This record gives sequence, C-alpha cells and structure tokens, in this order.
Amino acid sequence: MINRRDLIKHLSAVPLIGGFLGNGSAEAATFAAKLPARNLAKELGIRTFINAAGTYTAMTGSLMQDEVVETIQGAAQNFMMLDEVQTKVGEKIAALTHAESAVVTAGCFSALTLGLAGVLTGMDQKRVEALPHLEGTGMKSEVIIQKGHNIGYSHALTNTGCKIIQVETVEELEKAINEKTALLWFLHIQSDKGQIKHEQWVEIAKKNGIATMIDMAADVPPVENLWRFNDMGFDLVCVSGGKAMRGPQSAGILMGKKHLIDAARLSMPPRGSTIGRGMKVNKEEILGMYVALEKFVKMDHKKEWKMWEDRAALISNAAKSVAGVNVETFAPELGNHTPTLRISWDAAKVSLPVKLLQENMRNGNPSIEIMPGENNTLTITTWCLKPGEEKIVATRLKEELSKAVV
Repeated sequence: MINRRDLIKHLSAVPLIGGFLGNGSAEAATFAAKLPARNLAKELGIRTFINAAGTYTAMTGSLMQDEVVETIQGAAQNFMMLDEVQTKVGEKIAALTHAESAVVTAGCFSALTLGLAGVLTGMDQKRVEALPHLEGTGMKSEVIIQKGHNIGYSHALTNTGCKIIQVETVEELEKAINEKTALLWFLHIQSDKGQIKHEQWVEIAKKNGIATMIDMAADVPPVENLWRFNDMGFDLVCVSGGKAMRGPQSAGILMGKKHLIDAARLSMPPRGSTIGRGMKVNKEEILGMYVALEKFVKMDHKKEWKMWEDRAALISNAAKSVAGVNVETFAPELGNHTPTLRISWDAAKVSLPVKLLQENMRNGNPSIEIMPGENNTLTITTWCLKPGEEKIVATRLKEELSKAVV
C-alpha cells in the first residue's frame, strides 16, 4: 500500500485523476486520510508469496503498477456515466493500438464472447436479447477454428450459442465456410500448432466476407503485438489486461472495427437482458486499464528486458553452482515472451522430486511459487518479482537443491 503523503502527491500530479476528482487536492486529501491500515491478508490468514512462476490467473495475475492503483483510488471518489467512461477510454486505447475502436472488458475471455456477440447481432436489439438462442433469429451459428487452437478458451465463443467447426488445412477451411459461418477465430499462442498462418487466415476470411478475431491474451511482450494484429487486418483483437501490462487482473481489451465494437457494447453492462450483463467492468477498472496500457506502451522495454535477464542470471548462477543441476535460459516465442529459466537435475546426483521441491519452496518463509514440469524440471520467470526478490529465490532454490545432493 502506498503511503498517504505519496498518494496525495500523485493524485495532484496526474491530470487524469485531477479531472475526475472535481474538487482536486482537498477531496484527495480527505480520501487519503481515510485509507485503511489493515493488513487483510494477515488478518484473514491468506498466504502471500513471491511469484517466480508467472502471470497465472490462479496466482492472481500480476501486481498493478502504482499509477494504476492511484487511478483506481482517485476514480472511486466520483460518480460517472459508465458508457461515457468506456467511450472516452476506448478512443484513447484505439489510438494507442492502431484500432478503429476499443472497449475495456471483464478479461480476455469476456472480450471473446462480447466480440462474437457483436458479430452475430450487429445493432439489432432483438437479436441482442435473443442470445444465446440462435434458432429462428436469422443469426449465423458457426465459428471456424483450427484444430490445434481448440484448447478450451473457445468455450467463450460457444457461450453465444455458436457451434465450433474445426479444420486443419486450407482446403478444409474453404470447404467449411458456408452461409452459417459467423467468424474465423485464431488463437495466437497456438499459432505454431496450426497449418494456416495469420495472414492467410485473414485473407481467406476477407475473400469470403467473414469477420476474423484473434485471441492474444498473454502475447505481450513484445509491445508491438498490441497493434500488429490490427495492422494485419483482423477485425477483432482480444488481450488480457492483468498480465504484462499490469492493469487490473479482471480487465481485458476488445479492439478492432468500430461497427463491431459498437455492436459488442450492446451486450455489455449497463444494459440488461444480455449474455454479457454479468461481465461488468467498473469505472475504476476501465480507467486503471487505460493508465496501465499507456504506461506499458511508453516504458523502456529494452531496460525492462535487461532487468529481467539480470534477475534470471542471478538465479541461474545459484542453481548451477549445485553439482548435477543444469539451467537453460530461453524466452518463449508465443505467450509470456520473457526471460525464462528451465532448471533440471540428474536424479543420481540430486535426489529431489520436483513436486517436493515445489512444496518446500511454497512452505518456506517467505513462500515462493515456481512452476514444476516433468522429469525433475521446473521453470522460473522473473518478471513478476519485486526488486530484491530474485536474491531470495536464488538463495532458497540453492538451499533446497544442495540439501538433496547425494
């Protein structure tokens, strides 16, 4: 929690918040004076931990940047019209991402459902209220995806009532397209698992007058991906907000063609009688997501990458100092593209099942989360670490491995 003096200073310095607070510093000071000092995690017995695993939803994603937290706290002090917040923020997000329009959603999964809803209904209110019941409405009912892309997230698409049609080859794709086809959906993190690549996918869709959507939930960095797929011609692009961008964990972004974003918003709160009514995003999250995106786009990404590499090197050197331990440093090409350590060991030299190592790291003080693999391997990432935590991870990891040396 930031201290009260810093909060007042930042609130008065950030134009976005100053405008929303209305009365400015006086109101901010009153709010700051009322900030609770309670440690609810400790009070409720909730375990906190050092995150050396990554931006997993089960681990509550990433930690919001200070500016995002300050934005949320400031915005909470005034009423606003939800649609106006979405419109104004959407314009800013669209400009940053080379999109025609954008809207903040309740995570990337929500963006998938809402985006497809907009494709199906257009601006027809009767169709909006009919979803997910497509029969007899005149709406299309099929979404085509590549078999290698169907790993579970496509459930967001079937929430609209649509049926998934799987294909593998270009010939199968062209044969599958018919009068019921509403959308061609692409999952970027699985793009190496399909025969049809991005550009060809878009080209075939355009040739047949069918909308395209790409799910790139965990695919920044690199920052260029935020506009790469808009520039490529995808009609809708969906991304998570609570991973590398360090926005609210429950926020995502749907961006793309304006007529589709306008249609998608008909299925979003504050409107009722829609499939998206429960996908509510509050004004604080919307504004916080904008600030997170803006800061992410403008940050020095080379400097950030170097910091991650230095942290990884420190942990790697500590682990490799134990006889029988091997460390590989790499950056996944698709999804979570950050310096990552793959640590393994010779069971004849280090007698330590990886699950036991995970438990030992988790149950220590402080608690540390890592990601176990198969055959005495684990992965560690450093982009979720706070400054100095890499030293703790390195020390603890070396201790646990050293104790198990045969």
